[in-house]
Amino acid sequence: MKANRFILISGCSSGGKSTLLSALQTKGYAVVEEPGRRIVEQETKGDGSALPWVDMRAFARRAVEMARSDLAMAERQSGPVFFDRGLIDAAVALEHSAGVSLRETLGDRQYYSSPVFLAPPWPEIYVTDNERPHDLAEATAEYERLIVGLGSLGYETLILPKTPVKERVEFVLDALS
Repeated sequence: MKANRFILISGCSSGGKSTLLSALQTKGYAVVEEPGRRIVEQETKGDGSALPWVDMRAFARRAVEMARSDLAMAERQSGPVFFDRGLIDAAVALEHSAGVSLRETLGDRQYYSSPVFLAPPWPEIYVTDNERPHDLAEATAEYERLIVGLGSLGYETLILPKTPVKERVEFVLDALS
C-alpha cells in the first residue's frame, strides 16, 4: 500500500461504492462508513433539519465535521483504511451549497492517498431510497463536481470499472500495490 494509508472511494451515488467497501471489509480491511448516510439516519430520528433535501448547507457542514472526526479516529488504526466518501466529498458539497471554497475548508493538506477511486454514474444499477431520494441527473452533477474538486486539489483519480464487485476489489488492490 502507498505511504498515505487513507484511501478514498468516492463518486456517483448508487454507483456501487458501499458494496465495494463491504467486500473490502470482508477481506479484513478497515472501512469508514459514509458520513452522509449516518447524518441522514440521525436526522430522520430527530428534527430532520440537516438533511440534504431540507438544508444542504447544514448537512454539508455536519458532513465536514463528521469526516474530520472519522479521520482523527482512523489515525488510531493501523494499516490501510478505506473511506466511503469523506472530507473531500463534504467540502465539495459545502462549496456547492454555501460557496465556501475547497481550500478554505481543506487548506493545503492531502488527507487521502492518491489516486482517489471514483464510482462513475451507472444507470443500470442506480436506485433511490429513503436516504438518497435524488435522481440520477442530480447524482451525476454531484459526480462532475467531485471530479473538478479532486483535480483542483491535485488528486489523481481512477474510475472504477463497471464490473462485478470481486473484479472491482481486485482493481482497487492492484492499483494500490
